Amino acid sequence: MSEPEENPVAELTSRQARAEHKRLAEAVEAADIAYHQNDAPEMDDAAYDALRRRLVAIEAAFPALKASSVSAKVGAKASGKFARIRHRVPMLSLDNAFTDEAVAEFVQRVHRFLGRKDDEPIAFTAEPKIDGLSLSLRYENGALVHAATRGDGEEGEDVTVNARTIAEIPQTLAGPDVPTVAEVRGEVYLGHADFAGINERQREKGLPEFANPRNAAAGSLRQLDATITASRPLRFFAYAWGEMPELPAPTQWGVVEAFARWGFRTNPLMKRCESVEALIAHYRLIESQRATLGYDIDGVVYKVDELSLQARLGFVSRAPRWAIAHKFPAELATTVLEAIEIQVGRTGALSPVARLRPVTVGGVVVTNATLHNEDYIRGYDSKGERIRDGEPPDIRVGDTVTVKRAGDVIPRVAAVDLSKRPADAKPYEFPTICPACGSHATREINPRSGKEDAVRRCTGGLICPAQAVERLKHFVSRDALDIDGLGDKQIEFFHGDPDLPVKEPADIFTLAARDGANLKKLKDKEGFGAQSVAKLFAAIEDRRTPPLNRFIFGLGIRHIGETNARLLARHYGSFEALRAAGLAAADPASSERQELDAIDGVGPTVVEALTDFFGEPHNEELLDRLLAQVTPQPLEAVASASPVAGKIVVFTGALERMTRDEAKAMAERLGAKVAGSVSSKTDLLVAGPGAGSKLKDAQKHGVQVIDEAGWFDLVGG
Repeated sequence: MSEPEENPVAELTSRQARAEHKRLAEAVEAADIAYHQNDAPEMDDAAYDALRRRLVAIEAAFPALKASSVSAKVGAKASGKFARIRHRVPMLSLDNAFTDEAVAEFVQRVHRFLGRKDDEPIAFTAEPKIDGLSLSLRYENGALVHAATRGDGEEGEDVTVNARTIAEIPQTLAGPDVPTVAEVRGEVYLGHADFAGINERQREKGLPEFANPRNAAAGSLRQLDATITASRPLRFFAYAWGEMPELPAPTQWGVVEAFARWGFRTNPLMKRCESVEALIAHYRLIESQRATLGYDIDGVVYKVDELSLQARLGFVSRAPRWAIAHKFPAELATTVLEAIEIQVGRTGALSPVARLRPVTVGGVVVTNATLHNEDYIRGYDSKGERIRDGEPPDIRVGDTVTVKRAGDVIPRVAAVDLSKRPADAKPYEFPTICPACGSHATREINPRSGKEDAVRRCTGGLICPAQAVERLKHFVSRDALDIDGLGDKQIEFFHGDPDLPVKEPADIFTLAARDGANLKKLKDKEGFGAQSVAKLFAAIEDRRTPPLNRFIFGLGIRHIGETNARLLARHYGSFEALRAAGLAAADPASSERQELDAIDGVGPTVVEALTDFFGEPHNEELLDRLLAQVTPQPLEAVASASPVAGKIVVFTGALERMTRDEAKAMAERLGAKVAGSVSSKTDLLVAGPGAGSKLKDAQKHGVQVIDEAGWFDLVGG
């Protein structure tokens, strides 16, 4: 069953349109509630915008579906936590533009509606689109009487007590031109530094951290205890108005200037423009300064400046005809690279990490990004060819860089703006000595290709503390043994603890016994308590019989990822059999070597890695100690007769009936091979709401696409 969204709207039947419209409307409404009411968005802006655009396109083709549609609604109904306030003038939303061409079309529409010629100038204002929480402030005779959130656009929540605690919101307005009634609207937000401070305090208290400044600002303003709001440094930009019978100026620009006179903070980047070219140029300028603003913006808002023209243009559905938001690309952002640090991984790889000035990319605050390897920093690929324009093409500390983030993939530095490079920026010298243990760090020569490896590795091996710690972190990670309560910080603590040291995996499973015999009990150490220690020991005990594939993956054998670990677990059935094969396969002429080579998906690199691992006496001793504590369990048999047996399946988007891990496990039980990306070899894509690039890749390669319901229909779930 193909998901309706892969069909062009023009090809939909009435029945298909109704079904897809219902699904999209439910997804949009759920997203609105999560974002506006719960302050906990469940999808990024790009996915949400794609859903709404598709919904509007279907309604345009099938007008009967538009009646009472969520496409005409704004936000979500006010929650029951606060009293409600009805807006005298609705707080509407804005239509979005994602390209320069869409901005040009917006300007042309304004000209056509007003009967103006294209060469007849119309002035617009252009200002940053603040990524915060919309707030309406009502003043009567100059005094603040109430403050309300946007809510559903018609009715919001009364947060007056909390709003009064925000220093940038005047309690009274000053000036001779203040109207008797003035509803001033704007955005409540948090600066990056203040956001980092709030999350630091959350961590100190053992409380959940906020995902981004917008969530933190919304959660802070919508507190039942106003003292919590007062403790958080919320800020406010004024840029719009609701009810105001006596306007202080005839233009958008003039009214915002009046706001500043009355005591409000207005955005200094607001500018008047009289052409599409001027609007785009200011958009580019604001985008280039995004990294240095100190607060989150997600685009630039254009508004017709003359208020009499705004009145003539009026509104359509939920948005004004006279304004539009030109959004930034959802997963790209510009910021400053403040430092380059080297991390040593479990295989000894020296990985360069960019420490960035905080920036929000795709709804997540990013402070670190990968720089891949030393060649990438220099500006060259593995073949020695340039990957970056400019002279020189390298990346340096102090550079203004573009950061790219896609889904859950680690953010990366994608480009550098050489025009903004500081005069004193120096080329980065990649270390040839391991920063963790002082051993030489070298680039190995591939014996087959004769080429130098792209990665520089520490030669310290077992004497390198960074490798030991990273191997332990990998062993307890989510896709390995997944020991609850034993994360990166705990591993670092135990590795350095003189009383209960954990130097190798076996030590994890002797912790409880050693704690029982130790005078310096773990429960008395900082960061622990009797209850947390009991939970930790129970979680460790629960992992004494791990699935074989997770155990193999957790050992951190080079080139053995999740897929190869599962292939080996399926083929050999027990760790004893795999271990024996790995030892015997050191002989190139052995039958065990031939058997390993014949496993579909296991290449010569994996075979070499296995024989090297099992042939190392230190590893054999480590395994003996570990296997005295744990007993890996064979995987359950797969259903070879299932309709997806042998097929390559990819899951994307939001799943409602199962988690992503459950979906993956289910597919593998049915004999399918689950991949993380779509290629021409992919047989099936299961796409939930919010599917993005993988859906496009599937359509490009002609891969069959079904939704979650279609998956259960297919496998009989």
